[in-house]
Amino acid sequence: MLIFRDHFSPVSLMKSSQPVPQYEVVQQVAEYFSILSEPMRLRILNLLRDGEKCVQELVEATQTSQANVSKHLKLMLQAGILTRRSEGTSAYYKVQDELVFELCTMVCDRLATRIEQQALHFREFSLTTKH
Repeated sequence: MLIFRDHFSPVSLMKSSQPVPQYEVVQQVAEYFSILSEPMRLRILNLLRDGEKCVQELVEATQTSQANVSKHLKLMLQAGILTRRSEGTSAYYKVQDELVFELCTMVCDRLATRIEQQALHFREFSLTTKH
């Protein structure tokens, strides 16, 4: 499994002046999307939408263990999605790659459209069927 290092993103990979094998590009893009495929990571990102938070704040807001939150934060940090800073014994995280919010908005808009279309089909069906 490839891990993004040094804020290496699929976009920068594709813009590189050196040719990169297509399978490597596809692997990097898939890895980026896999980071966003976990519900807990999406919950954490949503909490970080308003700005930087310490691990303890995220633990309390998600009502899960510190180990679980830390695991997800580490993966998103390695992917270059988040940045981390330490202050005393606390670690603070914030979103580095704002593109994740654009992607989430696009997906949510698409899902909302599908749900609205499904609702319309149900309404049409209920109006045309005889009781």
